[in-house]
Amino acid sequence: MSTHTYDLIVIGAGPVGENVADRARQGGLSVAIVERELVGGECSYWACMPTKALLRSAAALRTARQVPGAREAVTGALDPAAVLQRRNAFASDWKDDGQASWLEQAGIELFRGQGRIVSPRVVEVDSTITLTARHAVVIATGSSALVPEISGLREARPWTSREATATQRLPKNLAIIGGGVVASEMATAFAELGSSVTVLARDGILPAVEPFAGQLVTESLRAAGVTVRVGAQVSNVHRSGEGLLHLTLADGETIAFDELLVATGREPNTHDLGLDRIGLTPGDWLAVDDTLRVLDADGTPVDWLYAAGDVNHRVLLTHQGKYQARALGDALAARAAEEPLDYRPWGRHALTADERAVPQVIFTSPEVAAVGLTAAAAAAAGLAVRVVDYDLATVAGAALHSEGYRGQARMVVDEDRQVIVGFTLVGPDVGELIHAATIAIVGEVPLDRLWHAVPAFPTVSEVWLRLLEAARAGDQSPAGN
Repeated sequence: MSTHTYDLIVIGAGPVGENVADRARQGGLSVAIVERELVGGECSYWACMPTKALLRSAAALRTARQVPGAREAVTGALDPAAVLQRRNAFASDWKDDGQASWLEQAGIELFRGQGRIVSPRVVEVDSTITLTARHAVVIATGSSALVPEISGLREARPWTSREATATQRLPKNLAIIGGGVVASEMATAFAELGSSVTVLARDGILPAVEPFAGQLVTESLRAAGVTVRVGAQVSNVHRSGEGLLHLTLADGETIAFDELLVATGREPNTHDLGLDRIGLTPGDWLAVDDTLRVLDADGTPVDWLYAAGDVNHRVLLTHQGKYQARALGDALAARAAEEPLDYRPWGRHALTADERAVPQVIFTSPEVAAVGLTAAAAAAAGLAVRVVDYDLATVAGAALHSEGYRGQARMVVDEDRQVIVGFTLVGPDVGELIHAATIAIVGEVPLDRLWHAVPAFPTVSEVWLRLLEAARAGDQSPAGN
């Protein structure tokens, strides 16, 4: 067995692990990274990039058809084969040569295989290589699709987000269990690619965002031919000899599909990391403190072990995991050099945005973009909430964008501080607008100062002016609507 020693060992070479390793390396530490699958992780091959590639072609075609002049130039339909080919390219044909080369150029040593912690600061790779960390070990192994305990479901071999994202064929009939982001985006993609799609959404579509956003997406899915069954629950799944999936619902109804996508949540990739050797439970999310140190069974921080990204269950979004990773990598380098650390709110090593300013874009039709708290969450947090809504379709830039533009904007204001704590946009291409709201929330910019941030005319960003006008005029919507 070969042995090696580094300042830092990172288990998991997805975007989170890569960023921890890179920042620590830039800070002067020697770094080894361990990966059992593809360097680049879930986001590069089975999530963020390939899923958006599946969605983008149809979105561009849809917009063109809604603009006179461009509409007349559109003479053909969406080409599913070309869409899948473009998706393959964005997934690098599921090869990680480029990402592995980047690690080498960054001076980060890559070890391929399953990393397992065998004792404090010691990681074995496939029982053939022993890595010892002088300072710390970081777990950045992410999460996988959760397959719920439904009778017969596992045996029926359903799709998860991985199979749906990487498929090279389109099912004639697709059922989706779930109503969250993955379910909604994949329903949008496969319907536009020509599949007949049924969504079985027990809790409705996008239940975690503002209710009006879920309502608009639900209406759009149904207009696109998707069957959305809110409240439906599956009690049994069976795959027949012909390959059809037969779903039995709680009310006894049976329905059949060519494929079934399960999109009901995530579970942590902590099953085979050797956590039991250090008193932790394999398969559990890793609890961490505000410095991302892993907490032991008694809630005490383990001084050499950290967890970043999905696996710590703070925020299950790639960009937020990378945010954690950058702060952690910098902090590990500073700690090793005995330099001061800054964990004050919004400090260099703090993770304040995880609690106050998490942005997200959902690439459905229409898009949903949100940051910060929903109206209901702000009220539940005890804030003096004021909600200001505005119809995006009445903004001049929206009318120029496309005919029949539908959308809505919501600004959630903390009345005591007169700052924005939440912002949601629904409409075509609104994902490109959300960063302005993120900056306003992170900067805690008072509403009076925002008056001086003049939006260019005629753009959809003019909604900022309209929301501020409505706020000054006293327009208000009930929290939670």
